[in-house]
Amino acid sequence: MVDQTGRIHDVESFPATPAGYRQLLGWMRGHGEVVRVGVEGTGSYGAGLARHLVSNGVDVAEVNHPNRQTRRQRGKNDTVDAEAAARAALNGEATAVPKAADGIVESIRALRVVFCSTRNARTRIANQLRDLVVTAPDALRQDLEPLDTPERVERAARFRPANPVHPVEAIKLAMRTLARQHQALTGDLDNLRRQWSCPASVDT
Repeated sequence: MVDQTGRIHDVESFPATPAGYRQLLGWMRGHGEVVRVGVEGTGSYGAGLARHLVSNGVDVAEVNHPNRQTRRQRGKNDTVDAEAAARAALNGEATAVPKAADGIVESIRALRVVFCSTRNARTRIANQLRDLVVTAPDALRQDLEPLDTPERVERAARFRPANPVHPVEAIKLAMRTLARQHQALTGDLDNLRRQWSCPASVDT
């Protein structure tokens, strides 16, 4: 905490929890009027703190990450970083207003994370299934190679492999496992689409 002349009043640490946020705000107000608070990472690890402060009528400014060259020279130091954030908020260097993260944009952001992750996992599994087909024995490869991904998945999911000690049966078991994982992920993606109209840009 610094005053309007830049003089450090006090330095303290608080847990990154709702209780810690309340303690922090009480500590700051115990020193006088809180004009502005500089918070680093308001879109990530500082989001909870920023929301708490804004909801209590505090002016919050987004502080940029410390200069990498400077950090390499001095090392990671939370106290020095906190002092730099306070001074950036004081001198007007930090003027960006953090995003509220409580509207439809935040909902889309959260859904996009899981949608893209699920889609990427399904693509990886489809590629693994394709690679198994390429190296499979001739009869199995000739049966599955002409099929597109949905047809291949459907066919492989219906396999009834015998003893996997035999390489062909082991390959069928592997293919069936991958195919059913692909189907499960497809179900998850369909459910996300039903629950929320995902932007076309993320559904590729």
